[in-house]
Order: sequence, then C-alpha cells, then structure tokens
Amino acid sequence: MRSDHYHPDLRAIARVLPRSPFNKVTLPALRALARRAPSTAEGVEIVAITRSASVRLYQPEGPCPHGGALLWIHGGGYVLGTAAQDDTLCRRFVRRLGVPVASVDYRLAPKDPYPAALEDCYSALAWLARQPGVVPGRVAIGGASAGGGLAAALALLARDRRDLTPLFQLLVYPMVDDRPSSRPGLASAHHRMWSEKSDRLGWQAYLKGADRRSAVPARHDDLSGLAPAWMGVGTVDPLYGQDVEYANRLRDAGVPCQLDVVDGAFHGFDIVASKKPVAQRFFDRQCDALHAAFER
Repeated sequence: MRSDHYHPDLRAIARVLPRSPFNKVTLPALRALARRAPSTAEGVEIVAITRSASVRLYQPEGPCPHGGALLWIHGGGYVLGTAAQDDTLCRRFVRRLGVPVASVDYRLAPKDPYPAALEDCYSALAWLARQPGVVPGRVAIGGASAGGGLAAALALLARDRRDLTPLFQLLVYPMVDDRPSSRPGLASAHHRMWSEKSDRLGWQAYLKGADRRSAVPARHDDLSGLAPAWMGVGTVDPLYGQDVEYANRLRDAGVPCQLDVVDGAFHGFDIVASKKPVAQRFFDRQCDALHAAFER
C-alpha cells in the first residue's frame, strides 16, 4: 500500500493500525477493556453530579484570573469509552490554559440511547458553571469524535434552552452527521481507526427511536446563535466531508468557525501518535483557539 496518502509523521504508524476499532463482534470486549483501562487518579477529583453522570475534575495549580473552564467530552462512537481515558489530555489542557477541566462520564448506547448522553453532558455543563471561581458564561465545551458530536449537540441544546451559554466549541474530528453514505470516498482503504461501518454502528446504537432532526447536529436547519467554534480534522478521516460541511454551515449561519484541516491525518492521529510533531502542533492550535476565547 502506498504511504504517501499520509502525513510524513504518520506513515510508519499507519501501516500497523486497523481501519476500524470495533464492530458488532468486538464491541463487548472493547467496552470491557475500556472499563478496566488504567488511569491515574492522582490530582483528580471524581464527583457524582447526577444518578447517571459523574465528572473527573482537574484543577490548575493557581486560581484562574478570568473565570474560564473547559468541559471535555470523551470519544468512543457513542458506545464505548470513559472519562478516564483522557486523563493525560485533560492534564495537558490544564497546564497549558490554567483553567479547571471537567471530563464527563456519560451514559452509553445502546443501553442508554439519545438523549441520555446529551442530558448527562448538559448536567455536567450546568454543574461546572456553578463551581467556585468559574464564571458561568466563560465555560468552553469540547470533545473528540463522538465527544465532539456531543459538544456540537450540547451547544444547540444550550441555545434552545437558554439557561446556559457556552463560551466556545472545540470540535475535534466530531461525529456530527449520521448520513455518511451520501459522500464519496468513504470506503477508502487509507482510513485508520475509524470507518463508515464503525460510524454507522455508533449512530444506529445512539439514535434508536430518536427524532434525528433533533438528535443529529448536522440535521438541524438553524445553526445560528451558537458559540464560536474551532473544528479540526484530517483529510484521511471518513468524517472529513461532514466536518467541512458543518464548519461551512456554521459560517453561513453567522457563527465564527475556524476550520483546521491536517493534510494526510487519519481519525485519532493525535491520540495514537501524540508525540509526533504533527499531533503536537494540532494540540497547540487547539490551545491557541481556547486561549483566545478565554482572553476575549
């Protein structure tokens, strides 16, 4: 297989990574492994905020002068993952931004389909906005993959309920559209860590019985009045097409949106190749966008 489809920093690892992390057969085992994955509890406060949701709270060494905070939502295709999987990432955000970060453990499909995960994220946002030292209107929301999709959905829900106003959306290769089959190139052999089949499995589990016009961010007709956004995605990601479309629709609706496209990057490249310069620069740009939002 030719390797020049990938960014030079990612060519070696792309040769050994799977196209898709899960399917109907492997999903139960992967969920069990995710629950048993080691995490570092040192310096992390675990708080039950409702009967169904909890957060892992990471605090900066000193007080935050502008009252900002970040609610982070983990990925996993809406069907797997835990907040603990992003311990290292959340600590990096805290060190770089000097703000408290809360990572939410939300209910997973198919046991708990829409709107369970979204309501848990909304509860976490409301909880974080009430914490000492946090200014309610200065809470950014963000996530990767399904977490990015939930962050986008959370921005819409907060707008419609009018109780909470997120400061900013950080959308890292988010799952925002359940209609991938309308886009060309989704069967590419060069995709890694995600595929159209994985995408379809996650959405089917999450949307069981749901009104998709309400549950899926890209199906909303009106995207106006949302928090400004940063969206990042690689060109070798099956979500590339839907993410670019969503970013353009945000802009068309009058929502400031910075689109960051990484040539030759696959889904989750910044996680599996976090030490590579291309991944570190990708994280730097996320922090730059968040820092600018907090300082405005």
